[in-house]
Amino acid sequence: MANNTSSSRTDAGALVRYYLLRAVVAAAWVAAAFAIGVANPVAAGILLVLYPAWDAFANARDAQANGGVRANIPQALNTAVSAAVALGVLAALRIDPRLVLVLFGVWAVLAGLLQLAIGVRRWRTYGAQWAMVLSGAQSALAGGFFIKSAAAPAMPAIAVVAPYAAFGAFYFLVSAILLAVKTRRRGATA
Repeated sequence: MANNTSSSRTDAGALVRYYLLRAVVAAAWVAAAFAIGVANPVAAGILLVLYPAWDAFANARDAQANGGVRANIPQALNTAVSAAVALGVLAALRIDPRLVLVLFGVWAVLAGLLQLAIGVRRWRTYGAQWAMVLSGAQSALAGGFFIKSAAAPAMPAIAVVAPYAAFGAFYFLVSAILLAVKTRRRGATA
């Protein structure tokens, strides 16, 4: 029994670190978006490609760290969708900036639903996943907003996406804190 508890705490600790890393990277991306992306279209384009590319990398690492891709189909799908969106955004930047928001919208819906599935699955194992579930649901709703924003008068895509990324950073931070507290409490009672 002690080994299972120790292993569970180790796994939860790795998940806490993963959530913290996701929060820090998202917060840094938001800071860069507002500091340089809003005023510099080239920097904005780079940041808009990097955001889903980072998500693809992070989901791939998460899947590998938790039993591999076959054991983590939602993360594997999220990896593929995010990588495709990064490439799509790269192409859309040359075609029509409004298409970037449409791609981000579709991505936010799909990634949000997949994150919701991951959060529900992890809730059974770790608990303390309500922020991830809420984040996934909110992401899916935000996707509709992005698509609608693409039809509105021109607003830089980076200015529309940055608040979404800020909420993502917040939810990852909250998830890390909640899981760390729960793990610590569980360890104190074991």
